[in-house]
Amino acid sequence: MDILKQRIASEGQILPGNIIKVDSFLNHKIDVTLLNTIGQAFYERFKDLKIDKILTIEASGIAIAVITAQYFNVPVIFAKKGEAKAMLDQVYATKIHSYTKDTTVQINIAQAYLLKDEQILILDDFLAHGEAVNGLIDLISQAKAKIAGIGIVIEKGFQDGGSSLRAQGHRLESLVIIDGFDETGFNFRE
Repeated sequence: MDILKQRIASEGQILPGNIIKVDSFLNHKIDVTLLNTIGQAFYERFKDLKIDKILTIEASGIAIAVITAQYFNVPVIFAKKGEAKAMLDQVYATKIHSYTKDTTVQINIAQAYLLKDEQILILDDFLAHGEAVNGLIDLISQAKAKIAGIGIVIEKGFQDGGSSLRAQGHRLESLVIIDGFDETGFNFRE
């Protein structure tokens, strides 16, 4: 995705701790035209699969999942962060550690929305160590649903999340993989 690489190169910022900030177009201020292109790209990569639902985690993954879902014509569900006090239904729950925020939180999905044997496409904005995706995988496993695939907008190839998920046998499609960066810019995997 050349357009995404161009935006990362021109607007992306590197913060301490290997954090890549792209909030000017992806996960705070959202470029809807770019987001639509991202949704189309995920559809092209996964259209050969049967997808029943798209699953993401709040908050940054929601816009990506919603715009992609229009191409698959399926609903989106998102894992809510925090204790499930307001959820009246039984929930699937697990804990994840946020690399960016350096906190551990519980994520929840109402059992009524994630059903046995459904084919689930996981989507998220970033993949570093894979904590969020592994949490979503755990929720899918609790529901006895199936992981159809995993789509990531930006994978940090220099961290272990992608290699770990691929080693587990998951179909992981990242639109852009960053293998590193320095004072001259980002090094994208071809």
